[in-house]
Amino acid sequence: MTCIKTLARIGLLAGAAALGAGGAVAQETPQYGGSLSIANVYRTVAPLSFDAADWNWKFNQDLGLVNESLLVADLSKSRTQGGPYAFISDAYLPMAAVRGELAESWQMQDNPQQLVIKLRKGVMFPEKKGVMASRELTADDVVYSFNRYNNSPKKVANYFDHIDKVEATDKYTVVIRFNKYMAEWDYRFGWGYYSSIVPKEVVEAGANNWRNANGTGPFMLTNYVQGNTLAYKKNPVYWDSITLGGKSYKLPFVETLSYRVIKDESTALTALRTGKLDIMEAVPWSAVDELKKSAPPLKWNRWLSTLGNYVALRTDTKPFDDLRVRRALNMAVDRDQIIKTFYGGQAEVLGYPMTPDFGPYYEKLATMPEAVKELFTYNPDKAKKLLAEAGYPNGFSVKVQTSSVNTNNEVLSIVASQLAKVGVKLEIQVLEYPAYLSAMTTKTHAPAYFMNQGHTNPTTSLRKAFGSGQIWNPSQYSDKAFDAKLEAAQTEPDEAKRQELLRAMTREILEKAPHIWLPTPYVYTAWWPWVKNYSGELRAGAERPGPIHARIWVDQAMKKKLGF
Repeated sequence: MTCIKTLARIGLLAGAAALGAGGAVAQETPQYGGSLSIANVYRTVAPLSFDAADWNWKFNQDLGLVNESLLVADLSKSRTQGGPYAFISDAYLPMAAVRGELAESWQMQDNPQQLVIKLRKGVMFPEKKGVMASRELTADDVVYSFNRYNNSPKKVANYFDHIDKVEATDKYTVVIRFNKYMAEWDYRFGWGYYSSIVPKEVVEAGANNWRNANGTGPFMLTNYVQGNTLAYKKNPVYWDSITLGGKSYKLPFVETLSYRVIKDESTALTALRTGKLDIMEAVPWSAVDELKKSAPPLKWNRWLSTLGNYVALRTDTKPFDDLRVRRALNMAVDRDQIIKTFYGGQAEVLGYPMTPDFGPYYEKLATMPEAVKELFTYNPDKAKKLLAEAGYPNGFSVKVQTSSVNTNNEVLSIVASQLAKVGVKLEIQVLEYPAYLSAMTTKTHAPAYFMNQGHTNPTTSLRKAFGSGQIWNPSQYSDKAFDAKLEAAQTEPDEAKRQELLRAMTREILEKAPHIWLPTPYVYTAWWPWVKNYSGELRAGAERPGPIHARIWVDQAMKKKLGF
């Protein structure tokens, strides 16, 4: 069956992709000093806000070197260190891959149901002139940060509804009292998008001013050139260390670090090729062969994108309130052609809303009901028939919005040409990212909305994109029965049962087709060989690369030998 054959091999390919950099790197003696210049996965998107309470999804990428969370990825279990975890996923950490960051220990208790967190002692905020004196982190900082998130008018609906109260019972103990079990407790409160601990002094000085940013993390933000560079320097009072070869080393290794915002792809690739970038986290497949020729020392990792690609169809707006129309548009899209012509064969079908990274939560298309498989089979004749049945025998015209920073906009043009063959005309409107994002969050976006959206984790992938009233639900999909199933899955403590529930809900949402489901590409990470203690890991929490970069050192002699 068309497109389904690509799914048959997705599990194997995804696993091979994650292993692209090989196993553990050979242990060498770490070096201190030097600098790192990095183009992150979202190098085209400038910081959206420096205030964590704005519920800004990109905060952890921009300030995850500065502000820490209670929990974090256990990078001693990374493939760099010979462990089993690639740490690629945008916001999914199995519990076996989690360690305490600001939390020294934690315990879930019953009767009453509560989470008791013991903080590390001696963790310091550095001095920030004009903002705060250096002082120790305490439980009050955790409580204050939670209350700011929870009281923010911008918070995600129902995000903390499972929590009755967060309180400090002594200087180093935080107790989170639950009114019901929440399977995502570690993600929502421990290492997720909205879990950074920001001190009161920063808020009082003005949290959205980058000059006031301060936290317990390995680096301090020293400069921000708008739309260009975030510059950091080593935090002199940072608490953490790493053990390598049986010896403990204080972190971080490099003296300075910069994250580059580079919207133009050719500019970014030139910066990588000429050594102005040490790491480029997301290199498109189309650039890899040329880079391997022009810069052969580069090291590589290949991974299946953590972004789901789709055109959201507003189910609250005609003509997309009709299921027949939504199914017709899916059947009118030739995904095999997109994979072949745009992605050069380097893409897979059905990476969203679930992904192979989620293990048992993920189900291959080949085992799904025929009503789902049909949507992924190119069938323009059936599409025309469904459109006629829905009252659109001659098709229709509809506006679709996309962002200027979306590197896959050419895919939208291909989709538009394919839909034109069944009489559906897409009027493409390209918006700058802030306007594009604002249109969705204020629910004023067009009937069709082209988007790349992170998978996050198994329950959130369904909740945020298809739960009633959710901010990141561009299709405005709303079904009370589906919401009840979401609630049941989120509060189910038995993981095997939760997996079964979520697989069934995924089949349901795919069949209802609130999106035109599109292929998911493979992406490459490239770095120069002087970058040490690194194998292409991308996230140590929700969109948070900071702890990974703090563990990298630079072989400055090798860099000089290679002419840089």
